[in-house]
Amino acid sequence: MNYDKAHSLAADIRASEEYKNYVSRKEAVSQDPNTLGLLKEYKRLELKCQAAMVSGEEDAESMEKLRRLTALLQMNAEASEYLMAEFRLSRMLGDIYRILADAAELDISMLDN
Repeated sequence: MNYDKAHSLAADIRASEEYKNYVSRKEAVSQDPNTLGLLKEYKRLELKCQAAMVSGEEDAESMEKLRRLTALLQMNAEASEYLMAEFRLSRMLGDIYRILADAAELDISMLDN
């Protein structure tokens, strides 16, 4: 298999508005240690809550902390813009993955909402 098209796709992703906006927003939030710290805590709590849900456990305390932190981050324009840019990039990458998985006839239906 020749990987030239995969490298071309990677270049197209880096040239996309979604990626450029994500990088720009990431640079902006990295300038503020407080915002960066809140985002790191948000990601940590998000993963913890997702892991609890997957394992069938309920972590009400972490869920409440995540809810409060989400509300706090939504009030911070830089953090909110970063999270939206990250979401848009993730959505684009998810679409690409679905196209590739479909071409390979992989069953990824369990990933659908």
